[in-house]
Amino acid sequence: MGLSNSLTLIVVWCLCVMICNNGDVEAFHGIYPRLQSISVRYVSKLQRTGYHFQPRRNWINGPMYYNGIYHLFYQYNPKGAVWGNIVWGHSVSKDLINWKQLEDALYPSKPFDKFGCWSGSVTILPGKGPVILYTGVVDERSNEVQCYAIPENASDPFLRKWAKPDAFNPIVVAGHDINGSVFRDPTTAWWSKDGHWRMLIGGKRNDRGMAFLYRSKDFVRWIQAKHPIHSAASTGMWECPDFYPVSLKGKNGLDTSMVGNKVKHVLKNSLDKTRYEYYTVGTYFRSKDKYIPDNTSEDGWGGLRYDYGNFYASKSFFDPSKNRRILWGWANESDSKEDDVKKGWAGIQAIPRTVWLDSSGRQLVQWPVEELNSLREKEVNISNQKLKKGHYVEVKGITAAQADVEVTFSFSSLDKAETFDSRWVNAEDLCMQRGSKVQGGLGPFGILALTSKKLEEFTPVFFRIFKAPTKHVVLMCSDARSSSMKRELYKPSFAGFVDVDLSYKKLSLRSLIDHSVVESFGAGGKTNILSRVYPTLAINKKAHLFVFNNGTEQITVENLKAWSMKSARRN
Repeated sequence: MGLSNSLTLIVVWCLCVMICNNGDVEAFHGIYPRLQSISVRYVSKLQRTGYHFQPRRNWINGPMYYNGIYHLFYQYNPKGAVWGNIVWGHSVSKDLINWKQLEDALYPSKPFDKFGCWSGSVTILPGKGPVILYTGVVDERSNEVQCYAIPENASDPFLRKWAKPDAFNPIVVAGHDINGSVFRDPTTAWWSKDGHWRMLIGGKRNDRGMAFLYRSKDFVRWIQAKHPIHSAASTGMWECPDFYPVSLKGKNGLDTSMVGNKVKHVLKNSLDKTRYEYYTVGTYFRSKDKYIPDNTSEDGWGGLRYDYGNFYASKSFFDPSKNRRILWGWANESDSKEDDVKKGWAGIQAIPRTVWLDSSGRQLVQWPVEELNSLREKEVNISNQKLKKGHYVEVKGITAAQADVEVTFSFSSLDKAETFDSRWVNAEDLCMQRGSKVQGGLGPFGILALTSKKLEEFTPVFFRIFKAPTKHVVLMCSDARSSSMKRELYKPSFAGFVDVDLSYKKLSLRSLIDHSVVESFGAGGKTNILSRVYPTLAINKKAHLFVFNNGTEQITVENLKAWSMKSARRN
């Protein structure tokens, strides 16, 4: 692995603290003083996930691989089910699916993090072991500095205890040209042949998103580069940046220090303004320390996204045990804060995903880690099922509230595809206008997850195909508007466009259904949508699963496989 033991280790969560900027208060998470320390004796299991990661109770936000063990650090409120009292929770696993919770790894304890231990990453230094880089908050004005922590006992396989040396801490303080209240979330560092380590820190200047670059030879004395590695106008604060190489060919992951002619780079940012994540694919010019996105990657709000649903604050890490890059994100809530307190928990981690560059070179592809398949139990199959307009077929024989579904749809012709209007640039708006019940030509067709017996509640995940002047446009939706009888929920129409070859007249879909989660992967993982839903009728054994078609073109369920899923062991 060479120097990169360097980069096999990473914290994959990220959370924003309240910040003060020119007298204005910005916050990713609302502050609920009367709720943030209310803990409950009884934790409701209703709608609690079976195989998505959650701690025993209360509020979380979400690794790393070191000496044969995966470590998940996550921002956690040990006292309540809303944001506040945040510490670094810590769980370990051998397989990324089953987890054991350990004592908290970090909590405010020093002058440089007295008002908060926020997000960061971990880098393994050759011959020395892992080092955490994280953001500390030094005062009530939310001025942020970058700090480091090291294991108290590096020989402990679980790395239970971490120390914050007084020497050199904090290792980075915002310069005169940087607003210290919007300056956070250091990335995994990478090593270059010039003998320097490099890392990025997210920030903004006015309304311009910034990825500030820092260099160090010894990992404790860091110098700011003259220019950011990249920035973009009108994007607002860049939180939780992630920067890593991807291979031009194949699915293998790359160590974070890898460069060369056969490599592209990915820069991801979580944008506080939209609460979504965006990424670009481009070229890292090491000699100039500049990253330039390809002309096929839009740099901003209209750009590519890992996930078009409840998915934020993600990071990736290189897993040398299976030579893959793994992406893991936090699925934020759609429930009310008061209901979070009542049920005793809030927030989950998405299923960890293997990520690689698509053969086109224009976008990433994601797929659930293979270890998830170990939870599959009873399997049912449907083959060559014809679906005419208005046809619904139930998938029976599995636990529909906790399932894994893979299905391939086919169609004989594209002739009935509706005309695409060039003004339809926002996929979510189009999904809202053309929902699962609105008859189309080719689509809508897909699945109805977490469905009640009489269809009072259902979460449709579906495709619609349109015809543009030079190509066909595929829309993928996960529409939560009918997902629950509860009115106070956030129930959006999540959607994204799918860049897929339709010459074979087929579209595939995989959905991971887990009580209050529907996590879907379209066209082999090109477009992905995670929805948080809270049905009141379609729960446990009362949940049903259907395939459907509401288009005039007949659709064939060419092959469907669905499995009941065992619950993962957690804590």
